Amino acid sequence: MPWTSALECPGCPPLRALTTDVLGLVKVVEAHGKTGIPKVVETWGQPNASSCVLAASYSDHKSDLLLAVARKNGLVQCLNPINGEALGITKIDQPLSLNGSLNDDHVVGLHLFKTKGIDVPSRSVSLLTCLEKGNACLRSIPVSDAPENSTTASHITWNVCSSGKIICSSVDKSENYALFGGKGIELNMWDLGKCSKIWSAKSPPSNRLGIFSPTWFTAATFLSEDDHRKVVAGTINHQMAVDFLVFKKTDRMLYW
Repeated sequence: MPWTSALECPGCPPLRALTTDVLGLVKVVEAHGKTGIPKVVETWGQPNASSCVLAASYSDHKSDLLLAVARKNGLVQCLNPINGEALGITKIDQPLSLNGSLNDDHVVGLHLFKTKGIDVPSRSVSLLTCLEKGNACLRSIPVSDAPENSTTASHITWNVCSSGKIICSSVDKSENYALFGGKGIELNMWDLGKCSKIWSAKSPPSNRLGIFSPTWFTAATFLSEDDHRKVVAGTINHQMAVDFLVFKKTDRMLYW
């Protein structure tokens, strides 16, 4: 999905979008004029299947414009969205399995915190990442003109599920709460300040034949900028699930 930004500077194109592909490239697409044909005007990075971009997040916090990309090889980069310059980089450590080998666990959720921007004293930004198997992490990454792989950046980790596969996640406008859901995982909400779960949806009722649809959320987001209790999600069965007050007694979402 492309990320767009409005540009008001004289001479700039009316539309500029950043897109990514399976080879790890970030492409700049511009369209000039009302009927202009979009064209790729810049390409950032070197093509490599192991650098495939799995998730991205964009911050337009005043003068601190940043683009964060999570790659298949476990690297998370912070880029300047104007020229593609690398400003920060860190490695996502995958948890070990019971036999000591690395799990095949990739980033499926990435959020670059916008309300804080770049912390001036430490020159760092905050990121939320989530792996397929539920390992979530809040970390701080230093940013500079000469970035180094920051594996020792401060971080807090926790698990948002004990089984299943995380597919979707979302952070609310205040950046205090996050949603997680996926295959075999009911939609649940977490307080990012406390790293604690504050709500989990109940399974939908069975149909007339007594058959339950397996839990499989593919997308989720917050409906309101002012009220984090209003959420909506999509399922693998092309259904929409919505809850306008997730903390009510039923905790059951409305499907259609």
